[in-house]
Amino acid sequence: MPVTVVVGGQYGSEGKGKVAALFAKKLGAEAVIRCGGSNSGHTVYDDSGRKFIFRQLPTACLQTAVVNILVAGSYIDVDVLLSEIALVDVETERLCIDPYAVIITNDHKQEESDSGLNIRLGSTGSGTGAAVKQRLLRSKDIIFAKNVPDLAPFIRDSKELINELLLTNKRIIIEGTQGYGLSVLHSREYPYVTTRDTTAAGFISEAGISPLYVDDIVLVIRAFPIRVSGNSGPLLRELTWEELTIESGKEITAELTSVTNRQRRIAHFDEKIVINAINANVPTTLVINHVDYIRDSLRDEFINDIESKIKRQIDWIGDNPFSMKRRNQNAYSVVGV
Repeated sequence: MPVTVVVGGQYGSEGKGKVAALFAKKLGAEAVIRCGGSNSGHTVYDDSGRKFIFRQLPTACLQTAVVNILVAGSYIDVDVLLSEIALVDVETERLCIDPYAVIITNDHKQEESDSGLNIRLGSTGSGTGAAVKQRLLRSKDIIFAKNVPDLAPFIRDSKELINELLLTNKRIIIEGTQGYGLSVLHSREYPYVTTRDTTAAGFISEAGISPLYVDDIVLVIRAFPIRVSGNSGPLLRELTWEELTIESGKEITAELTSVTNRQRRIAHFDEKIVINAINANVPTTLVINHVDYIRDSLRDEFINDIESKIKRQIDWIGDNPFSMKRRNQNAYSVVGV
């Protein structure tokens, strides 16, 4: 059962990209799967400290021994994908694109722009949602990856490749996007959600993998949850970046969204959304990121308080963009990138 699923436990931007890349290296993954569309950007750093933001490729694409898979449940902006392939020089044999992944077109982007979703719900306007809608309506005009000549060298049945790997007990990482609080099916904050299910079960379905193959679900949360700017939905205990700077005693730069470059909203930790995410995903591993936003002297107290509230031990701690530390009986050991 060698499949690990990385899933977000709040409203996205929990650091899933960093976690997926680190676990791919730590577990010796043979392949990594990216779900969803181009509406979310995952950040990762290479060994030299260079920053990358990927909207289509899995973050572990920087690891040259890993096969990258875009499954049938993927939604592809061809220009974005081709620019990422060129950026990291992904060889043909290291990228598999399922022939039935859906292509995001300019018409999809225009549809979302005309609908006012950006103003009404804080949408990125990437066209992902419109592409999902077209697929669900079973439109004869839909474009699949197999219809795009520029993608032809990478087209291969992803389910066949995945099954080949699983039958030889090779580890696969599924890099989920966004967070539990944005699930179109399970979030309690509809309509302020995305167009897909953002639980581990949803990502497994998009990948076309049996749940029986999954032995590891990694839930990623952050010390201070965020939402995108604008009218993006409720965010309990919201505070300003200036207030967080004063509270932390550090100079904290306001975070910007990786796709639209807009300032994120931020809030104090709310255990309710995390408890719901735990119940829905039943993680085997729990990671918390952005602990560096807390005063150094208060970090252990903060983490102990969270564990008490969510009634679950935190296994890994991220206090910088490059690495994580394992929490074991209140001791820390650094695990490098």
